[in-house]
Amino acid sequence: MSPNELKQALSQGLLSFPLTDFDAELRFEPRGYADRLEWLMPYGASVLFAAGGTGEFFSLEPTEYAAVIKTATETCRGRVPIVGGAGGGTTLAIKYAQEAERNGAQGVLLLPHYLTEATQDGLVQHVEAVCKSVKVGVIVYNRGATRLTAASLLKLAGRCPNLIGFKDGLGDIERMVSIRQQLGDRFVYIGGMPTHEVYANAYKALGVPTYSSAVFNFVPRMAIEFYNAYASGDQATVSRLIDDFFLPYLAIRNKGEGYAVSIVKAGATIAGKSAGPVRPPLSDLKPNEVEELAALIRKLGPQ
Repeated sequence: MSPNELKQALSQGLLSFPLTDFDAELRFEPRGYADRLEWLMPYGASVLFAAGGTGEFFSLEPTEYAAVIKTATETCRGRVPIVGGAGGGTTLAIKYAQEAERNGAQGVLLLPHYLTEATQDGLVQHVEAVCKSVKVGVIVYNRGATRLTAASLLKLAGRCPNLIGFKDGLGDIERMVSIRQQLGDRFVYIGGMPTHEVYANAYKALGVPTYSSAVFNFVPRMAIEFYNAYASGDQATVSRLIDDFFLPYLAIRNKGEGYAVSIVKAGATIAGKSAGPVRPPLSDLKPNEVEELAALIRKLGPQ
């Protein structure tokens, strides 16, 4: 798949980040992960991101990372494109990106670098180095310490033909408007706020038509129903699902730091598709929080 073909695939349909399966000893469990992908694919996500944020990229060591990407690409080959997460310092991010490409990923999601703040010049050099290290399409994720401006993205757009996408996880409307106005259709724009469904309408008005869904991991039928309603302008359904599911879901998610991932793993367990526990420094939901989530999921009916 060429970078431009990946760009087209990312520009329509729901996107999602499969959980990474761990066993009771917190080791990567490839059979469970392959089964998870087989379960999710028929629901119709247009692209899946392996070892992304929801997939706990930040807790995987390099050998595990390669196994995750290889399992995803072999399982989904010919059916759903796989984009592999990459991150850390520039040298390490390049190694992850190249490993994703070597193992068959059709693209790379460049996650925020680790720990330190950076100037715009430094961020440009970082993104450019990763893009030039691979031939597949690259999407940059504006979140955390990575806060690219429109001016920086204009430089990168000219230097890196395979930089095809911009994912926003900052929620900075002024920055997003500036980027969208100045870059136009050079990039595919993806909504990447945690539980982005509650931001979807606002981002659509900004020219960001697609987004990634974490809840697709455990309520895929509802996630697709929401996306289809959002895409078709069925605001009655959008509003109903926000009231009945997403706002109560956020109330549970906001009870703990790092729960944006933990609550998704809890949801998968409730749905009978356990991916095991989260790895430290994340922590699993407390029992009473799991019960709250289970009651919320039951109201949705079979998935």
